Amino acid sequence: MNTTLRRAVIATAAVSITLSMTACGKKAGDAAKPSAADVSQGFRIGLALPENQTTRYEAVDRPQIQQRLRALCPKCQIDYENATQNANTQEAQLDTLINDGDKVIILDPVDYKAIQPSVEKAHAKGIKIISYDRLSQGPIDGYVSFDNTQVGKQQAQGLLDALGSKATPSTPIVMINGDSADPNAAQYKAGAHSVLNGKVRIAAEYDTTGWQATEANKEVVSAITRLGKANIAAVYSANDGMAAGVVSALLTSHVSPLPPISGQDAQLDAAQRIVAGLQSFTIYKPYAVEANTAAQMAIELATNQPVVVADSRVSSATNKNIPAKLVATTIMDSRNIRQTVIADGLYTVDQICTEQYATDCVKIGLK
Repeated sequence: MNTTLRRAVIATAAVSITLSMTACGKKAGDAAKPSAADVSQGFRIGLALPENQTTRYEAVDRPQIQQRLRALCPKCQIDYENATQNANTQEAQLDTLINDGDKVIILDPVDYKAIQPSVEKAHAKGIKIISYDRLSQGPIDGYVSFDNTQVGKQQAQGLLDALGSKATPSTPIVMINGDSADPNAAQYKAGAHSVLNGKVRIAAEYDTTGWQATEANKEVVSAITRLGKANIAAVYSANDGMAAGVVSALLTSHVSPLPPISGQDAQLDAAQRIVAGLQSFTIYKPYAVEANTAAQMAIELATNQPVVVADSRVSSATNKNIPAKLVATTIMDSRNIRQTVIADGLYTVDQICTEQYATDCVKIGLK
């Protein structure tokens, strides 16, 4: 168990003890407030995720959050919604959760600005909102994510490290950023630029609608047409889904050898591309820790307990000093796959080292 995961387990035990102690020490005068007694009675908890294109949401976030919530509140009802990358759909889903009487909602917004009226509506009804992974505008009560600016810096530094002595102020690279409707994308981009600017030349840059691999593919094809395939020294891809489109475009254009390519999310296919030498690295984000923390925060907020899992504060354009937990991330390449996604139980060696990648796995000592 890595250090981050161990801390999450300790925090989980701490909140369980806090809830138990509060239940025993409840006073008669507190009856009007939601209290720890609600855990024994159960209540409704909403989980609103933004999309299912990125494998993490259905493979890790949803089951992990649900599992932890059931452990902390066995009688609670979990109402799940997925907006399939549609902001209007998510607005309607939030209305449903609000009208159904959910006491707390874990919300990962499709569009962090467009969802503000729904957040305000929930707040007016006394419903607690945890902004998950992306920071929503509006009166949210807590935030659980990663340090997104730091993620961008890690991605950029990973590219510079992969370029080595080839990284000069005139070295041309292409940047494939995320969707401009996603506040995280702007933070990744800013973090990456803070490291790359002046050390390499940004020869082409794109903001990619919907984080779509197909769009990233088109953008790289456009960059190759503009710059020439010999004039792309590296590609900054803001996540692994788009990295798949980047790799496909470069291979189709017969770029060889492939330049350094970044990623994020440690998807299974990205781990396999890293093993095969098609993608240089990804950013490993321990989603189980993020999910467990959000579940704990949901129980704490719903029962009016101190938010003990929060160890920092963040601010949005509409809300200041929001209790927050930012989970640490790691650059993952072929040298530390075993110490990251395998050690944390995200994937097994057999899942990564299928027949297609068996020889590559042997080369890096993964089998």
